[in-house]
Amino acid sequence: MVAMTAAGRKHHRQCGTSLIEVLITVVILAIGLLGLAGLQSRLGVSQVESYQRAQALILLQDMSSRISTNRAHAASYVTGTANPLPNAGVCPMTVGTRAEIDANEWCNALLGAAEIEGGSKAGAMIGARGCVEALSSNEYLITVAWQGIAPVASPPASLGCGEGAYDDEQCPDDLCRRAVTTLVRIADLR
Repeated sequence: MVAMTAAGRKHHRQCGTSLIEVLITVVILAIGLLGLAGLQSRLGVSQVESYQRAQALILLQDMSSRISTNRAHAASYVTGTANPLPNAGVCPMTVGTRAEIDANEWCNALLGAAEIEGGSKAGAMIGARGCVEALSSNEYLITVAWQGIAPVASPPASLGCGEGAYDDEQCPDDLCRRAVTTLVRIADLR
């Protein structure tokens, strides 16, 4: 057996990787995959929030068009913020005038009637509510409010539609309430 000298050890090359290097690589890879899983989860929440906002904007434009089309009776559409549609989950049943028909159809759209899944309405936002407020002569503020998935900032206090309706342990102080608005001005064409 030949004894190795200190000089002989210097020229000895390492073959392969040591166990500690493999362990560090696995830990770094695991941290990266956990970060990717968290990102995927956030993307899912963002996608649902985006879908709900898009649906709200469609419903907002729908009521805006209905009021503009029936401008002679625009005041008939006013619900105020105390009685949003659907009121306690129920749509108005009276459908005698054009405004009542529009309110009923808009209310059903807020409940998700556009898409039925398993016998239940699933085509709208979570807990959707719609309000029409009279601001001044011939000006109407239309608001669609709904419950978001994750808490963020609550809408301004001046938007009363759905205020306090989405408070729970996960989202106190209206942090999950989302709202979009538009202003409809009716011109006097006399």
